[in-house]
Formats: sequence, C-alpha cells, structure tokens
Amino acid sequence: MGFCTRRATLRVRGGGAGLYRKHLLRPRFSSTLALESVRGGQSGTEKSATASSTYSAIASSLYDVVIVGGGLSGLSLAAGLKSSQYTSNLKIALVEGMPLASAKSWSPDPDRYSNRVSSITPASQRYLSQIGVWDHVYAERVQPYDDMRVWDGVSGARIHFDGFLLGTDDGTIAYMTENLNLQHALLSHLNDSPSDPPVMILDDTKVEAITKGQNFDDLDLSSWPALKLSTGDTIMARLLIGADGVSSPVRAFANIESRGWDYNQHGLVASLDMEWDDRQRIAWQRFLPTGPIALLPMPDGKASLVWSTTPKYAAHLKSLSASAFCTLVNAAFRLGMVDLEYLMSRVDEEEIREDFEWRDARLPIEAEGQQFPIRVVEVQEGSRASFPLRMRHCDTYVAPRIALVGDAAHTTHPLAGQGLNLGQGDVASLIRVVEKASQQGSDIGDEVVLQEYWAERYPVNHMMLGVIDKLQKLYCTDFPPIVGIRTVGLEVVESLDWVKKMIMKQAADA
Repeated sequence: MGFCTRRATLRVRGGGAGLYRKHLLRPRFSSTLALESVRGGQSGTEKSATASSTYSAIASSLYDVVIVGGGLSGLSLAAGLKSSQYTSNLKIALVEGMPLASAKSWSPDPDRYSNRVSSITPASQRYLSQIGVWDHVYAERVQPYDDMRVWDGVSGARIHFDGFLLGTDDGTIAYMTENLNLQHALLSHLNDSPSDPPVMILDDTKVEAITKGQNFDDLDLSSWPALKLSTGDTIMARLLIGADGVSSPVRAFANIESRGWDYNQHGLVASLDMEWDDRQRIAWQRFLPTGPIALLPMPDGKASLVWSTTPKYAAHLKSLSASAFCTLVNAAFRLGMVDLEYLMSRVDEEEIREDFEWRDARLPIEAEGQQFPIRVVEVQEGSRASFPLRMRHCDTYVAPRIALVGDAAHTTHPLAGQGLNLGQGDVASLIRVVEKASQQGSDIGDEVVLQEYWAERYPVNHMMLGVIDKLQKLYCTDFPPIVGIRTVGLEVVESLDWVKKMIMKQAADA
C-alpha cells in the first residue's frame, strides 16, 4: 500500500479515541512506499493519487466499534456509547440481519399489542433515561406495576410482593412495555443524536464470515476482526461486540464456550384482553409442575401471557380456538393440576367451557379476588407463539478485540423476567469500561482492558442465572417432600417483610 502515517498507526495500535478525526484523513506519504505500491509508468501525481485512494478505501472500512445485532442490547450499546462525552467520537457500525424500517417508523395501534414484551426494572429504566432514550418511549404503552402475587400451584402457598416496601415514591416494581416500543425509542434517539460521526446502521445485512484482518504496510490490522457482509463489503473493528443472540456468530468466531441445558419446556406467549377493574397494576404468577404461568399487566385492560409448559401442551394450546384457549388460561390460574390436565385433554370448545365453569363454581368464595387474577376474555388474533426454553452461560464474555453482551453471553428461563435487564446491565458495564479506556488512551479492544467488564458482570449474572435455575427445578415437581419444604420456605418469607424487601431490591437493581 502506498501510504504511511505515524499518527494513523498510533491510533490503530493504541488509544481508544476516534480513528477518524480530520488530521488522520491527511496521511503523510513515504515516497519509497509509494513507489513500491504502484506500477511503473505512473507520474508522481498519479502515484500520490493512487496511494491516497488506497488509504481512503481502507480508512472507510475501519471502525472503532462494530456491534453485531440490532436488538435491544445492541441498540442500547450504540445509544449509550454515542451519549457519552468520552466515546461519542468513536466510529461505530451496527450490523443487523433483519430490516429495521418497520421498528423505526412504528407507531402504536391502540387495538393491538405485540406479544414480545419486556419487564423493565427501575435500574434499567433509569439507565435508559440517563442516555436519553426513555424520552422517545411512547408513555401510553408503558404499564408500571407495584404489586406481584406468586403462589404454588400444588400446595397453594403464596407470597405477596408489595412495591411500597421498597420505600420509593411510587413503589414501582417494574415497567411492562413492548419490545417494539423500546426498539423504536432507541432508533429514534440514534437518529436524533448530534454525535459526529453518527452510528452507521447496516440493517437487512447479514454477516457471512468473520476472519482476522490483514496488515496494510505500517498499519497493523492483523488482530482486528474482519466481517464479510452480505452486501459484498468487508469492515474491520478495533472492538467487535456480539449482541447477536443465543446462536452468536461472534461468540463462535472467538471460540468462547457456552454451557448449559435445555429445560424441555416451551414458553408460550400471547396478548390478551382482560376484564377491566382496579387490579391493573398487579402481576400474577403461579408455579405449576409443568412450569410457571405469568400474567403481566399492559395498558388499556390488556395483559401479556408467558406460560412455560411442556412442548406437547404448548402445541395443543396454540391449536385451540380463541375461546377454548382463554378458558384454559383462566383454568391454569384457578384450578388444581388434576382438573387442568383433564381440561387439557379436551378439544371441544363447548365441553372445555362447561367443564371449567362447573369446577370453578366449586372453588372457595373467599379465594376470589385474593389469589386469582382478573379473567381473560379474549386473545389477540395471531399473537400466540412459543419458543424453547434453555439456560446458557459463557465461560467468559471477552477475547482479544471481542466482547459479548445479552443473550450472546447468557440465556435464562423467563420466570423472573430478567433477560432484558441482565443485558442492560452488561451494556452499562461495558460502556463504563470503554469510557475509561478512552479517557486513559488505552486500546479499547485490548483483552486486558475488557477483562474488567467480564470481572464485573460474570458474578452478577452467574448468581441470577443460578437462582432462577434453582427456582425452576424446585417448583417443577409435585414430589411431596419437596412440596412440603418449598411451602414452608414460602410461608416463612411471606411473614418477613424485610426479606421480601431485600428480594425486590435485588431484582430492581439488576
């Protein structure tokens, strides 16, 4: 290549500040190298022009940070980096295999809610506010809840989490909203961001291969990951971040091991219409031997269902008519497991409804309104879907010039609603590490620098994944001795407000 520049070389090999400040776009050429890079017969002007053109082509393909994955973790990371005074000058690209146009132009339909929703803890909400994203969220599509009622489907033991034990002004435990609302807010924030250079969003673009970079004369790029894109372009990253989900290609390139197991359960989700009453700020969860079922409040009398159950039951529930499905959701919160299994064996809509009403009428009257949620009256057409549930955790989140966040680093059961929040915690931590490296002039892709991120987040995530996994195993059985032990434990915790406060605070700060 017919160029060299000490300042450019120092930037590529060293500091975390932006690669492409104006003075770096004016390389100082070596006549010897220029001669070596061009064919004979060219004039001096032609040689210089060729070298300059080569340098410009290389420079345009180099990025300080490349984020693979345009989901909530990837977009939050891009928004956070661009919102920081220490990293806003970084040249950043975000690669997403799916088109983002629909999310960017999304506006809420008051009659329809997406079945992909998230429970956002106060800590995650504060972070999104700090980086300016929460201002772009449609507030009318956000439902806070300050009350959570959880009970054992076998023994009936229950625990009541009252958000006002947290001592905050509104007692909010979490905020429910659609993922589309958050994705739209993140894209709007990035679009409105005054940072220079702006984030290069390469949506509807797949990563076809990831390899090591090459040396270009005095530019040592051999350690930089090079991404071959479906557009035919190749880009290189000082720091490559995998926010690309449980089957992360970035993780595969870095040879990072992910360990865990499948739960032999499917998570069935749906958007529901509820009877309207004053219990709209309550989240409900019942642990059944086949898996927990949760009803999470949404605005306008809607709710989001997350029902973890066997693959067979999930397929059956998706195949039923809307009316029969709603009846079985109501039954899952109210009837015993024997009655529920009987109804699950039925397929006739009228038979399911009559059998449920007969059994429901014989429940204790005093239980009405105390233990059970309001009834489901309708399921939104096309909103029923299911996905396999698993637990995965990587041995490390970092490698030379590689970092993993969100589901690329860890995946957990949805029973605690912590998936998004763990990812947001990763994002905030990684940004702090990149900020620190940028301030100190360190290489943001150096594994020693990145180890600080892994050291901070791995223990937190490992503890949360472990607790969730143990809860899943503890409650997915009706073995009497286990039921007895967990019943006593739940009743003890229910009697100790300070323990419940500690549990809620731990979850709220995740």
